Amino acid sequence: MAKFSPIRGRYAYLPVQGDEYRVYFEEAGEGIPLVLMHTAGTDGRLYRHLLEDDEITRDFRLVAPDLPYHGKSLPPVTREWWTEEYKLTTSFLFDFMLALNDALELDRPVYMGASMGGHLAVDLAISRPEHFRAVIGLEAGLDTAQTAPQKLLEWFFHPRIGNEMKAALMHTMMSPTSPENLRREVDFVYSQGAPVVFKGDLNYYGVEHDVTETAKTIDTQKCAMYILGGEYDWSGTPAVCRALHDAVPGSHYTLLEGLGHFPMSENPEAFKTFIMPVLDDIRTRLG
Repeated sequence: MAKFSPIRGRYAYLPVQGDEYRVYFEEAGEGIPLVLMHTAGTDGRLYRHLLEDDEITRDFRLVAPDLPYHGKSLPPVTREWWTEEYKLTTSFLFDFMLALNDALELDRPVYMGASMGGHLAVDLAISRPEHFRAVIGLEAGLDTAQTAPQKLLEWFFHPRIGNEMKAALMHTMMSPTSPENLRREVDFVYSQGAPVVFKGDLNYYGVEHDVTETAKTIDTQKCAMYILGGEYDWSGTPAVCRALHDAVPGSHYTLLEGLGHFPMSENPEAFKTFIMPVLDDIRTRLG
């Protein structure tokens, strides 16, 4: 008897800042909409374990898109993208998220993102709180400049550095106690991204994102905020995540003991023990 995944994959044509993007997304489950955003240079495959978890999808409709230029979401055919330097911006992410919500008719979904996606959780709570019921930032921080040297922007697109180096660097951010086969899976996904994309994503992650002065303006009564950070993550360290929590009155913080930078991918079973109470709290808040 053949075995099939409950994940459903589709494409949506999204208008974003004057171009039409053919965006791939996967979804599973029914109930409260929960949009999942991947890390820099990767795609929605990082959330495959959550999408196949019956306990999570029982009450939540999970949607995991690949950002344009990532995974199965190719560059647009409406512009000569190869003549430009790819740089991910805050404004593009905002417009993309709202276009996705509109296309899939997501009524104020819950948002969860990791690393780059975790930073976006904070920015959405500041600038677009009316469009989201709650945000969950994994490995999120006030900014990245203090923990990620700007030299990385050059290293991530250099003729002497290949995608294997990027994968190896990501490997060091994960917990040594996470299953090796799952850590290697994260490495494998990282090794497949287009070389220019990782560097371009870091324009948002390491340059534009800075909420040191604005995080305090988040109204957690309008948009609840949850911050979770891995114990072994040397990028979004526990101190980085805790500083964000301290800056946002009413936010919730959880230390992901025994986990690293990719908790939902490197050890989904352990991550589930931390994320289920968050999802239960959100479900209770929404009645």
